[in-house]
Amino acid sequence: MQWDDAPAVAAFSHGTAALAFAALAAWLLRPGWRARPHALAMALAALLTALWAICALAAVRAGVTGSTWSAVALLELPEALRSLGWLSVLLALAGSRRFSPAIALLVFAPALPLLPALPPQLRAALPMALSVLGMLLVEHLYRSTPQNARWGVKFACLGIGALFTYDFYLYSDAMLFRRLSADIWAARGVVNALSAPLLALAMARGPSWTASVQFSRQMMFHSAALLGSALYLLTMAASAWYLRSVGGAWGGVMQMACLFGAVMILAALLFSGAMRARLKLFISKHFYKGRYDYREEWQRFTRALSDDGDGLSERAIQAVAALVESPAGMLWLRREDVYQPVGRWNMPLPAVEERSDGALCQLLATRSWVIELPHWPERPAWASDLWLVVPLMLERSLFGFIVLAPPRTALSMNWEVRDVLKIAGSQAASVIAHRASADGLAVARQFESFNRMSTFVVHDLKNLVSQLSLLLVNAEKHKSNPAFQQDMLDTLSHSLGKMKHMLLKLGRDQAPDSVARLQLDQLLARALQVHAGSEPRPVLELEAVGVTVLADGQRLERVIGHLVQNAVEATPRAGQVLVRLGTDEDCAVIEIRDTGHGMSEQFMRERLFQPFVSTKPAGMGIGVFESREYLREIGGQLQVSSAPSQGTIFRLTLPLHKESEHGQA
Repeated sequence: MQWDDAPAVAAFSHGTAALAFAALAAWLLRPGWRARPHALAMALAALLTALWAICALAAVRAGVTGSTWSAVALLELPEALRSLGWLSVLLALAGSRRFSPAIALLVFAPALPLLPALPPQLRAALPMALSVLGMLLVEHLYRSTPQNARWGVKFACLGIGALFTYDFYLYSDAMLFRRLSADIWAARGVVNALSAPLLALAMARGPSWTASVQFSRQMMFHSAALLGSALYLLTMAASAWYLRSVGGAWGGVMQMACLFGAVMILAALLFSGAMRARLKLFISKHFYKGRYDYREEWQRFTRALSDDGDGLSERAIQAVAALVESPAGMLWLRREDVYQPVGRWNMPLPAVEERSDGALCQLLATRSWVIELPHWPERPAWASDLWLVVPLMLERSLFGFIVLAPPRTALSMNWEVRDVLKIAGSQAASVIAHRASADGLAVARQFESFNRMSTFVVHDLKNLVSQLSLLLVNAEKHKSNPAFQQDMLDTLSHSLGKMKHMLLKLGRDQAPDSVARLQLDQLLARALQVHAGSEPRPVLELEAVGVTVLADGQRLERVIGHLVQNAVEATPRAGQVLVRLGTDEDCAVIEIRDTGHGMSEQFMRERLFQPFVSTKPAGMGIGVFESREYLREIGGQLQVSSAPSQGTIFRLTLPLHKESEHGQA
């Protein structure tokens, strides 16, 4: 664009905007339309926009163009009123109609007196910041509107969003290149005029086109903190610029010191818990009916208590304390007939106890009241500087209580705060009790596991006692036989090794099973060697040699030894016990046959594999159960076939271990 044409184009552009928004305001103020929701607010914003466009037109006629910063300076007040109007409309649409003018004035009023003190380039920062605020409000309005209600609100969001988006484009370009673009400034009026039909269409869709949208307390808190920080920094920037302009040689130093000090003070305020508490309380009092956003508070409280890590007591104190902005507290829980401090946060634990029949505990247990200690005449000595006692009720009994320090800011203890604290206390009691029950159950399971292991060890010891007893019985008859003497020594050595292994199993730090390649023919030979002196003596029959499996040698030998021991005990001396090793496709098969008294089908189905069930007078009833469970662990099976007076066959099936192509396991 040539500079000679710029005034004519800018005049046409802003004149079009003035006509468009004046027409929109007149249309909205017609009889019958003024009663529609937000019609008056939008009509006022349209009139203020028309006024701004007329002022811009007058500035163009007076010779002010967009190539200088004079346009920004001359239109400061009209543009501020225009932005004020559209921010009010957005706040009204978001459900804050009652407070929208006051909120918008809160945004603008503190900053307007500062504008004349700023250099021209810095004057674009405020309208650019306000355009960002407007875009954020548009985005929040659209995103928070239910899906089925966006049909009407989308045109209002498009129209108002276009106004603020173009403002942001204009002023960000100006601050980047330190000059106003004549083209962008001249086209601003036409762009604004194009938004008027969208706003008219939004209003024409009827009175139900808007939805009541509530700003969350979190958003209000962060927005207020951000706005306050921006205004504070703007004030400090103006002060620093003034010091630089009047400070002479020291001006630059004074400016930098002022800015750095301002940033340090702001950081201290933002990290101050007391300031955050006061701001939250101010927002809750003046912008919301209730003090708490129950959805947000419940989510925060639940997340704090549901963490699986340690420190549940401290997290429970922090979660309850956050409801009343308390900076410290401690947790008391019942131990038999007294309540003892068991957890703390930012305060030491007193070395005292509270009896369950004392005045404090009796009041909490019978009334479930939240007690304000400064107003209670029977306050304990250890609570002289404390503030609040919150009962932890569990199934209508006092499980414990949380004592809190005075809050960071003055807080009125109304019915809402007391009810929230009671509910939070009950939830905390439930979680703490559940954790205590889970810990107790874990300890009980450890004892159960240890007792079960002891039972298996006792069972193995019983088998060893039986073997040694048979050895002593046969020693009287064969003690002069050198072969028997050697078998006796081998049996004693093997029994001693098994007892040492069982003692290791009883240790707390028991090692996991040691899985290795096992030659079954060798393992069976060792297992039967123990029964060399038994009658009948088990016989080993090998149909395959070099059969290899992967298993723990000690456990698999114990399984086979137990089944052989059962076969020997169930078979008369004149009978036979046969152990056969073979293969079947990809499996090793061990059969243990005896000619004993056998078992009925009902017994095998209902009782054989049941732990702690035995037909022997001194039996433990876990040997066959343990054998089957271990074989399943390593991918094998245990099958049994038997009939009364016809003997029994136990069939053990184990997966074969095959060498890899490179000869490695």
